[in-house]
Amino acid sequence: MKKHNGSSDAELELDHELPPAEENDGSGSRTAAQAGAAKGPESELEQALAERAAYLDRLARLQAEFDNFRKRNAKEQQDFRDYALAGALGSLLPILDSLDRALKTDAASLEEFRSGIALIDKQFHDVLAKLGVQPIPAEGESFDPNLHQAVQVVDTDEVEDNHVIDELQRGYKLKDRLLRPAMVRVARNPNH
Repeated sequence: MKKHNGSSDAELELDHELPPAEENDGSGSRTAAQAGAAKGPESELEQALAERAAYLDRLARLQAEFDNFRKRNAKEQQDFRDYALAGALGSLLPILDSLDRALKTDAASLEEFRSGIALIDKQFHDVLAKLGVQPIPAEGESFDPNLHQAVQVVDTDEVEDNHVIDELQRGYKLKDRLLRPAMVRVARNPNH
């Protein structure tokens, strides 16, 4: 017997078992109909009521088990949603620390401040890459409405028709899912 929470499953299994079928060995014993007639309608009714009570009890137990499972599953899903971002946010905190330090320092020149911000930018992009976030290539690429959002179409002979001239806002994908399309200007070349 399996043990769960210190109690035996034997009691539970007995409640869930169907009543045994009546055996007929073919040796001239009474049939179930004859036995039922001998018992009388009251004993058959009592047996049917007992079986009904057993089935209702079994149904109530199964419903309670399913309800408990559903509640436990809902709580696990909520916990997962609540804490799913914890790892990602933890990896972003060092970047926030770097930004705070950059704001507190007195840079001797604008170039020093710019190089510090460039390091923070690299740090941020490295963390995003570890999380599976990738920038969408845009400038010079063929326009793809699944990845790019055209905000302007420019007539030009310098770039091939339907190619991105420049990127106004970078787009990103999380693995294969689009997070944000790249906002771009697209060339329309009348010679093509």
